[in-house]
Amino acid sequence: MKSQTARSCFDRVHPVVALVYFGALLVIGMMTVQPVYVLVTFAGMLGYAIMLCGRSAVRMLAWQMPLVALIALANPLFSSYGSTELFRIADRPFYLESFIFGACMGLLLVCVILIISNASQVLSSDKVMALFGNRMPTVGLMLSMTLRLVPKFVRRGQTIAAAQRACTAARLGRGTLPDNARSASRANLRLISVLMGWSMEDSLETADAMRSRGWAAGNQRTTYARYRFRRFDAAVLAAVIGMAALSALTAWIACSSFAFYPTLGSLGPWYAPVPYALLVFFPLIIEARERLAWTA
Repeated sequence: MKSQTARSCFDRVHPVVALVYFGALLVIGMMTVQPVYVLVTFAGMLGYAIMLCGRSAVRMLAWQMPLVALIALANPLFSSYGSTELFRIADRPFYLESFIFGACMGLLLVCVILIISNASQVLSSDKVMALFGNRMPTVGLMLSMTLRLVPKFVRRGQTIAAAQRACTAARLGRGTLPDNARSASRANLRLISVLMGWSMEDSLETADAMRSRGWAAGNQRTTYARYRFRRFDAAVLAAVIGMAALSALTAWIACSSFAFYPTLGSLGPWYAPVPYALLVFFPLIIEARERLAWTA
């Protein structure tokens, strides 16, 4: 995703609100393996990712949807259970319930990736350090460095690949790209080797820089921005906690009446996903409300 993102509604509240929101969403989303809830999570988090990052969020679907299809097709090979037989291959039955369960698990994995990706866009390193810097400095530092690790690796990998394509001595084969599978494997191994070496060198430089700047030399740490917990933040946090608690209750009601095997069970009452949908679409609703207010 792009490093520069649009401002979100969480930029106007204390970082603890975003932390509680994404934490509750991650826990409820992972514990609720039910088709309606998984689809709601995917739609809400994809919409929020598009709002934050634009077209780059849509381009991520190019590998996310094949991942869902792969898991859906692979699940019947390991879990041959169900009641609706679709076909047989070498006396091995393939059931509709197995395909649906695999699709839900694959889409749930994509939802978790989207939640973590959106959280990394909203919770910057400075916000994480402001939350954990004084009470748990090591945890705060590890979280802030982990959130920026994957985007940093992707950018550096693209830089290394571009440099190898531009360097005549690094070309494999007759063109700027490898012309066979063996050359492609060597090129990928070379890229990974350079990336790992660059990352280890950067970690040593980061450690030396932290030591020279007196990391852990004092008891009280400061941050670039001061975040004060206001009454408005308390109200928003209470609303998020209330929606999360109600969503957990209705999710338990819906999941208790649903099962994938041996037959697909009832999806539960129609109103059960409503609180969870409000929780998932909460940032989009606030953002749409503010944009309508500005354009009115």
